[in-house]
Amino acid sequence: MKKLIECVPNFSEGRDLSVIKQITDEIEKIEGVKLLDVDPGAATNRTVVTFVGTPDEVIEAAFQAVKKAGQLIDMRQHHGAHPRFGATDVCPLVPVANITMEETVEYARKLAKRIGEELGISVYCYESAAFDPKRRNLAYCRAGEYEGLKEKLATPEGKPDFGPAEFNAFSGATAVGARDFLVAINYNLNTTSTRRANAIAFDVREKGRPAREGDGQAAQRRERQAGHDSRHAQGDESHRLVHRGIRHRAGVDEHHEHFPDAGACGLRRGFRQGGGARRTRDGR
Repeated sequence: MKKLIECVPNFSEGRDLSVIKQITDEIEKIEGVKLLDVDPGAATNRTVVTFVGTPDEVIEAAFQAVKKAGQLIDMRQHHGAHPRFGATDVCPLVPVANITMEETVEYARKLAKRIGEELGISVYCYESAAFDPKRRNLAYCRAGEYEGLKEKLATPEGKPDFGPAEFNAFSGATAVGARDFLVAINYNLNTTSTRRANAIAFDVREKGRPAREGDGQAAQRRERQAGHDSRHAQGDESHRLVHRGIRHRAGVDEHHEHFPDAGACGLRRGFRQGGGARRTRDGR
C-alpha cells in the first residue's frame, strides 16, 4: 500500500503574495505531491503551507521550497507577531498512511541533513526527530529567535544538528521535525486580564499546567492534569479521523490508492485569505 506523509512548512513571509507563490510553485512542480492549503498571515508575516504525497517526493518538494525561501526571504528585514528564526522557520513531517512515526523521523533527518549540507542553513531537529530530548520542544530550539541566533550558534548548546554553526544572516536557521497532527485554537476573550488568558491556555495546552509541590493548589492541578491526560488518550480517535480526512483529500484511502483530479478531491490549491484560527501553525 502507498505510504503518505504530510509536510507543513511555515515560511517567514505573509504579506508579499508573489514571494509565497514562487515558493509554492516549487512544491507543485514535484510529481506525486498535492498542495492542499496556503495560509498567509499579514500580522504574523508568516505563511503556513500544507502538502501531502509519497515520502521521497514530499522530501524533494520540501527541499525545493526551503531552497526557494532561502533565496527570496531576507530575515534581516523580517518583522512579525510570531516567533521565528529563519526564512523557513519550521518544516514538520506528519505520518498519514501506511508509515510509522519512526520511518517519518528518518525522512525528517534525511531532509534536515540535505538542507544543512546543500543549502548551508543551520538545522535543528525537533519533536520526534530530535537527537537531544531537550530539542523535542520547538520553543527550546527557537529560543532567542532570529535576533539571538548569532550568539546562540557560538555556544556548544546552540550547535545545530546539521549545517554550519555559523550565522546565516539572510536565511537564519530552520527547525525540521516529525510529529503528529497539530491543532491550534484561537480564542477571543472578553477581558484584558492576562491572568485569565494564561489560565485558559494552561488548561488546553498539550503539556498541561505545571504542578508545584507545596502549593495549596497542587492536588487540584494534578487532578486537572489527570483529566487532561484522559482527554489526550481519548484524542486517539480524533487523530484517526484526521488521518482519514487527509487521505481522502489526497485521493488515497483503504480501497483506492491514486491521485485523482484535484477538483474531485476538493483540494484547496489557492491562497486562503482573511483571519480565523491557524489550525496547523507550529508556534506553541
